[in-house]
Amino acid sequence: MSGMFRRRSNFHQEQENDSSQQQITINELRAAIGPLTGRSSQYCTDACFRRYLEARNWNIEKSRKMLEDSLKWRSTFKPEEIRWDQVAIEGETGKVYRANFHDRHGRSVLILRPARQNTASLDNQMRHLVYLIENAILNLPEGQEQMAWLIDFTGWTLSTSVPIKSARETVNILQNHYPERLAVAFLYNPPRIFEAFWKIVKYFLDTKTFHKVKFVYPKNKDSVELMRQYFDEENLPTDFGGKAVLAYDYEEFSRQMALDDAKAAALWGSNEKLNHPTNGYSGAVAAPEPPSLAPPAS
Repeated sequence: MSGMFRRRSNFHQEQENDSSQQQITINELRAAIGPLTGRSSQYCTDACFRRYLEARNWNIEKSRKMLEDSLKWRSTFKPEEIRWDQVAIEGETGKVYRANFHDRHGRSVLILRPARQNTASLDNQMRHLVYLIENAILNLPEGQEQMAWLIDFTGWTLSTSVPIKSARETVNILQNHYPERLAVAFLYNPPRIFEAFWKIVKYFLDTKTFHKVKFVYPKNKDSVELMRQYFDEENLPTDFGGKAVLAYDYEEFSRQMALDDAKAAALWGSNEKLNHPTNGYSGAVAAPEPPSLAPPAS
């Protein structure tokens, strides 16, 4: 019995050592980045430093370069300033939107339907995607930093597929500027012809991201079971094998985004640092945890 307690206390000791060592490394990265002002200082919370360190296997120099590149990108792209009315045209068909349910871990969920592409401007498509990634982060409950992607291939053909350039830019933004924000991406029922497209796209993915991509086929019990580990089938839309009848309502979604824009403006409008980072952004307004069994409104 005493041996069991000793093992348990050793385990806790190791956890504490790991945690204190990680904090030391985070502090070293903060020092390596140097003084920050304005929104850069608001972006660079301990949770943020941790994500960049995890993405680069806790190598301070590689993490510093990655984070500096992100800060440069954010200063020019200005993701926190994008508002729904600027990208609303991209949202008319529901090709990408934030679901009104979370996964079992409280993560925000983005639903992507590549066959519903409705515009030709790659720049604006990327602004729309970045807007929704930022929105997904804004709506994370306290203590959760990641999102899940559900990608529906209904109606997908090579003619409706995302151009390689667009796919590459999506991967670049997600991997390099939102490290450790993606928990899992489910590719639901892709057609056989998608394999040719995937062979090219997977070369853009780093190892960590590659392992987060899961192919799900409705007739494959293992892949369906994997999805059930992440989602309550009462919440999951029927398009993804669940029980919820979910129809994308552009007007309703636009109203929700207008409310979220006000929340984002309040968050980023002030450079005053609050003392309670929640979802990895300093002073973020955490969305309440949704009831786990509440079906989404159709």
